[in-house]
Amino acid sequence: MIVELRKKAQITLPKKIVDQLNLYEGDKFEISVKNGIIMLEPVAIYPKEYIDKLAKEIRLLKEDSNYKDKAFDNVEDLIKYLKQRDKSV
Repeated sequence: MIVELRKKAQITLPKKIVDQLNLYEGDKFEISVKNGIIMLEPVAIYPKEYIDKLAKEIRLLKEDSNYKDKAFDNVEDLIKYLKQRDKSV
């Protein structure tokens, strides 16, 4: 697909790409250049407090002897495991 660089160095992402990547107005992107190619990567930005809490959860999982070598088929199963673990603590 070809897009045009407009005033103030703006481009419009084609609707097909927006829909395919489930993008919305206000989404953030990391932009970089690799070998002369402009790369746009959608990113999610979280508060530092959230990242710290997530890091703590990961650390606790690594220390949990019941969790070691446990694989989950989906995120819902992982969340269910974490809730059950929190109830027993």
